[in-house]
Amino acid sequence: MEVKRNYFSEVTLLITHYNRSSSLERLLKAFVDQNIYFGDIVVSDDASKPEHIAKIGKLHDKYDFRLITTPKNGGLGNNINKGQAAVTTPYTLYVQEDFEPKTIFLEHFKDAFDFLQKDETLDIVRFYAYFKYPYLKPYGKGFSEMLFKPGFLANNHIKFYVYSDHPHLRRSTFIDKFGKYIEGKNVDITEAHMAFSFLQKKGRGLFFDHYTDLFYQKNSADEPSTAARSSWRESKNLFALAVREIYLQFKLLKWTYRYYFKNYHH
Repeated sequence: MEVKRNYFSEVTLLITHYNRSSSLERLLKAFVDQNIYFGDIVVSDDASKPEHIAKIGKLHDKYDFRLITTPKNGGLGNNINKGQAAVTTPYTLYVQEDFEPKTIFLEHFKDAFDFLQKDETLDIVRFYAYFKYPYLKPYGKGFSEMLFKPGFLANNHIKFYVYSDHPHLRRSTFIDKFGKYIEGKNVDITEAHMAFSFLQKKGRGLFFDHYTDLFYQKNSADEPSTAARSSWRESKNLFALAVREIYLQFKLLKWTYRYYFKNYHH
């Protein structure tokens, strides 16, 4: 029996990649195995090592995608900017190379795509997160709208991340509305800068309620995460946890202040 091909002609799969060609292959294969196809696939590479570029060349013979390269590593912001600039379809599914869709992704992706097509005020639909967005309003079919609450009484710093770099579907005019990603900064600052721009320009987004059910994030020993994050922020040491809590409260106050004064500088 012929398996139904799920083709989204108006969507480009945008993948940012850096030195993780096996992870990239796993991601591309997962979509094919689940019979999910897109109008275009753009792989934006951030000056990976020659062995990874060579492997990507071989993958190109099996998977139909466009490779956007650069002679010098420019960081995540530059990698997303040049990848998004190459997109020509109305919608973009953004996924970093270390993620892989689970088998239930398709049905919920269809819902997300339908929401964006029918509601022109929506800018983004998020599929994955480390933590639940704290202020949600049910929207439909397992998705909720993220509601940003700027006051000090809403004291969860995650409220500022209505936008996130984790897998999401967005309009390809995203950068036109919210500006380009800041370049030359680490991944935390890059994401925070865009998250703040999203709030300042009144972005509107949906969040999948069961936020770990649609994607795996896979970091193997052979291809560990390439994101440079502060180790003390992830430590389980009691002292580090206390310092982290103080830091998060400071961050909450700082971002709240900057939100009201319409200015973000890290």
